[in-house]
Amino acid sequence: MKSVYLLSTLALSLSFATMADEGQWQPHQLAELQHELTAKGIEIPGKQLADLSQYPMNAIVSLGYCSASFVSPKGLVVTNHHCAYNAIQNNSTKDNNLIDKGFLAKTMAEELPAGPQERLYITEAVTDVTAQITGTLAADLSGKARYEAIEANRKALIKDCESDPNYRCSVVSFHHGMEYFQIKQLMLQDVRLVYAPSESVGNYGGDIDNFEYPRHTGDYTFIRGYVGKDGKPAPYSVDNVPYSSKNFLKVNASGVRQGDGILLAGYPGQTSRYRLADEIAFAADWQYPAQVKTYQQMINTIDRLGAADADLKVKYASTVKGHNNRMKKLQGLLDGFKVTDIHAIKAQQEQALLDWIKADEARKPYQQSIEALKQVIDAEQAFTQQTYYFEAAKRSDLLQAAILLYRLAQENQKPDAEREMGFQQRDLKMIEGRLARMEKSFHPTMDIAIWSEQLAEYLAQPDSVRVAELDAALGVTAGMTQAQVAEKITALYPQSSLTSTQGRTAWLGKTPADFAQSSDPFIRIAVAISDKNLTLEAQDKELKGQLSQVRPAYMQAIIAYNKAQGKPVYPDANSTLRITYGSVDGYPAKDGVYKTPFTSVKGLIAKRQADYPFNAPQKLVDAYLAGKTEGYFYADLAVQRKEPWFCAIFNCPKNDVKAFNSVPVNFLSSADTTGGNSGSAVMNGKGELVGLNFDSTYESITKDWYFNPEITRAIHVDIRYVLWMMQYVDNADNLLAEMEIVR
Repeated sequence: MKSVYLLSTLALSLSFATMADEGQWQPHQLAELQHELTAKGIEIPGKQLADLSQYPMNAIVSLGYCSASFVSPKGLVVTNHHCAYNAIQNNSTKDNNLIDKGFLAKTMAEELPAGPQERLYITEAVTDVTAQITGTLAADLSGKARYEAIEANRKALIKDCESDPNYRCSVVSFHHGMEYFQIKQLMLQDVRLVYAPSESVGNYGGDIDNFEYPRHTGDYTFIRGYVGKDGKPAPYSVDNVPYSSKNFLKVNASGVRQGDGILLAGYPGQTSRYRLADEIAFAADWQYPAQVKTYQQMINTIDRLGAADADLKVKYASTVKGHNNRMKKLQGLLDGFKVTDIHAIKAQQEQALLDWIKADEARKPYQQSIEALKQVIDAEQAFTQQTYYFEAAKRSDLLQAAILLYRLAQENQKPDAEREMGFQQRDLKMIEGRLARMEKSFHPTMDIAIWSEQLAEYLAQPDSVRVAELDAALGVTAGMTQAQVAEKITALYPQSSLTSTQGRTAWLGKTPADFAQSSDPFIRIAVAISDKNLTLEAQDKELKGQLSQVRPAYMQAIIAYNKAQGKPVYPDANSTLRITYGSVDGYPAKDGVYKTPFTSVKGLIAKRQADYPFNAPQKLVDAYLAGKTEGYFYADLAVQRKEPWFCAIFNCPKNDVKAFNSVPVNFLSSADTTGGNSGSAVMNGKGELVGLNFDSTYESITKDWYFNPEITRAIHVDIRYVLWMMQYVDNADNLLAEMEIVR
């Protein structure tokens, strides 16, 4: 009999609004949340947090896929070890493996280029542009026409915003198309690796501990942004100088205690809090299981080949780390759906909304919008199933490079304003960087193994799913084994110029006619399937255009429903700057098990083993056992204190108090986070850095769909552990001297 978390009638009545510490708030919303901030002990006024030109928000930066923050006036940035993994891998070889060894630049001259694609983005302005995007759209547009009209308006605004080439701008949908905001970010192009602990610290526990707690991971790394001598962003050059950050976070070496309020600021990726129950069922029953199978296949292949070849292991270290993380999250979502019946919760939420709508005839259009949304969702899910295996069948880095290059050649035939986003003039440097990055992350042996496996999976599908153009271009037929497919495709690689950076970049600037005449097998495949790709893209645009009309209407219903009850609504996460707040706190993980909010170096050493991933460095152990902990030793009693609500349920023993007595490593909070929040600054009530967000507990994974305040916890690196490692283990005194450390 499965255990299911049930919602009370009261909780259901609050289902579309914030509960406890739920909410990934846009900065401008913080002013209306002053009461909640004050209750958490946050001293910084909500109005100050809403101002991106003031401390601490102007110290928060994005890497484009992770979050980070400035911690010195010289452009020094701290983020997660796993966020900087590409930079570490980019500078590693099998003979000089910085992933295993770690890295510390004692001077700025020793800092290493992070890689051609690495950027730092500093958000300076967020402007509501809804009227310019959708205000003049005709109501009778087809889905595809609506999508393309929105894209045209977005591109026009972006072009104006990027009149200064030092800025990167985007126009992002909020509340699923109900609002649009323009984000203006200063973009630093020269990013360098400064200090990374060894993987035995930065990834302590490896995939075994991923999403687990207790955790003892030093998931931190320092990088630095550089600019030209004129102070403006510039590509990498030895003559560049450190960026002078307008503000940087003070670092509080005293850290936090249980019950302390915290702020967390960063760039959360994607959540689905406002999706329908039918969408949860599709994800749980088909989409996630299919993705789990695909990721597990790729992970097994990379692990098998990497174990036999050190060069392959280094080249694919970042790739397999990302796959492992995604895989465990997917499995956690599936397990979470079994423990908490989120489908039933969402169904009850939808019914509560419908009951409210039916109570007033004037609200009837809301009901019609929900019915229209369900019809489009059905079509979208059918399209996803139809195209999933075709997308998997193109899972070759070399083929993807060929597809990218041919599409760029096609788009280059159009005026820049008419090109698809991602293929405009503004995107060329990133495309070049992507092609160059393959030098460090591609090998034919691995590409053949992964691609042949996915092709075999694709060829096992019904005729209705397969694409005749791809089958013909590859000369494959239904039911071929992986070995048969591998034999077919292996012969293609020696014939291709795309295996080298020079060969790939030589195709930049070529015309579609040049591609059509090529004898390169990967180019020929890309040309052969191009029309099919474009046809599917048009179908996708049609669906997205329809959704851009019906989802906003649904969100208007949700917001009106909550406004009637005096409750604000935050948008789903969409990789833009957000702020959340919470408290340092443990949680009841399962019957009879309460997980306390702090872990320690003492516990890390007890967990230590001879082999990866629990092979903590000997120098760490020696420093701790020698008593080198002054300034970071935490002897407070608060770690074992239970909240009154907890003791009322679990009958805590009297005097259930125990001294912590160690250097803290990780801690928990109730802050609302998701992917993309990795590296986010965790701050105390004064806005001082006390930790870095890096993970969630396994029980929390389903928070992308539903936030359960009882068990949802984020995991953070305690800044005391970072400072202790820097001072007593790795001797990063030069970096400590740069930072403003308060106690």
